[in-house]
Amino acid sequence: MPAGPDRTTTDARTGPPPPAAARADDDASALELARNVLRTEAAGILALVDRLDGSFTRAVTLLHQCRGRVIVTGVGKSGIICKKIAATLSSTGTPAFFLHPTEALHGDLGAIQPDDVVVALSHSGETAEIVRVLEYIRRIGARLVAMTGTARSTLGAAADVTLDCHVDEEACPLNLAPTASTTAALALGDALAMALLVRRGFRMEDFANLHPGGRIGKRLMRADQLMHGGDLLPRVGPDTPMRDVIYEISRKGLGMAVVTDEAGRVEGIITDGDLRRQMEQGPGLLDRRAAEVMTPSPVTVPPDTLAAEALTLLERRKITSLIVADPERRALGVLHLHDLWRTELF
Repeated sequence: MPAGPDRTTTDARTGPPPPAAARADDDASALELARNVLRTEAAGILALVDRLDGSFTRAVTLLHQCRGRVIVTGVGKSGIICKKIAATLSSTGTPAFFLHPTEALHGDLGAIQPDDVVVALSHSGETAEIVRVLEYIRRIGARLVAMTGTARSTLGAAADVTLDCHVDEEACPLNLAPTASTTAALALGDALAMALLVRRGFRMEDFANLHPGGRIGKRLMRADQLMHGGDLLPRVGPDTPMRDVIYEISRKGLGMAVVTDEAGRVEGIITDGDLRRQMEQGPGLLDRRAAEVMTPSPVTVPPDTLAAEALTLLERRKITSLIVADPERRALGVLHLHDLWRTELF
């Protein structure tokens, strides 16, 4: 049989491993390159700050007054940035979507309507597909916001508003790969979205409605979406005998019961802790009524309280339950700490 490979020899395809000193030099070089990339991209973004002017506010006004949708378009790496800008706009109250200019030229131009505003991104301002789409935009009367590194380009000249996102150099060591330019464009898109968010009066509640899934959505769920209401609400009257109160607490499994008057208004709360403290004081607990044992004026929250706010309140008060009540303090439900644990807020 032929002998197997000699494990002591060096693989001719890979060569011997580099000496430790060479590897250390390579690591140091990579770290320095990474730092330069970050410095260059940061400088590109910071340079935009001083160039912001009335064009930016006009773009915000144009987008805010848009009666149709905002359509974001670009090719290549710019197209990827456009997708993110469109997603950020949509998630913060400005209806927007990405349209690939090549697909537009092959049948999707009908997606652009006269009431729309097109945001076109091209660093050179001369991207062939973008330039061809401009003809249709101008013909139907849609409005155009250009984001370009060359304000005097074809795209810049055709736009209703031109935003300058020029960078002096790319972070690429060859000064070729779109790096600093795409980062600057992304940051400028975020600035547009945030300015629109404020202009629209977009609230945390609106954000919650548009983000029902994921960790953000869970943190923005409302108390009335998480509470135990209806038949699940442990409720007793002020004259309820303690024997029945204990049964209600045990049956509903929340470790507490809300004491309400005949109109359903909150008068107090009785918790497992209250029961233990009363029993430590001596016998006779079962001879009492709810009003004699309850803690009056318990903490209540409105039904639109966000889960994250409720969690903060529970931690600050060092309690495990919150009563959800309407403006007249009528009990609607109970929000327990365990309900917030299940939403993975921690």
